[in-house]
Amino acid sequence: QVQLVESGGGSVQPGGSLSLSCAVSGNIFSTYTMGWYRQAPEKRRELVALIRPDTSTWHADSVKGRFTISRDNGENTVNLQMNSLKPEDTAVYYCNGRRGLQQAWGQGTQVTVSS
Repeated sequence: QVQLVESGGGSVQPGGSLSLSCAVSGNIFSTYTMGWYRQAPEKRRELVALIRPDTSTWHADSVKGRFTISRDNGENTVNLQMNSLKPEDTAVYYCNGRRGLQQAWGQGTQVTVSS
C-alpha cells in the first residue's frame, strides 16, 4: 500500500500562485495514475487534474490554462502548479494514486484564496 503526503498549501491573494507537491512511498510510483482532487465546504470532492503513467494529462475546464499537473518518477512526486488563483479555488486539495482496483489518498492540504 502506497502512502501519499501532500505539502505546499497556504493562503494567497487572488491572482497569486501556489505549488502543491505529493510525495509517494514505494517503488512502483511510475505505474500509478496520479490525480489532484479538491473539496470546498459543503461541496462534493471533484477531480482537478490527473496524469497517467504515460504522462498524458487531463485538467478540469475550471482550471485549464491556470493549473498544471506534472510528475517526477525519479523523485516519486506529483505536483500541481496553480496560477491565477481565484477565490473559488479555495478548498482542501487531496492527492490520489490509483492502479487498477488499488487506490490511496493523502491527508489533504488547505488552499485559501482571499483578499
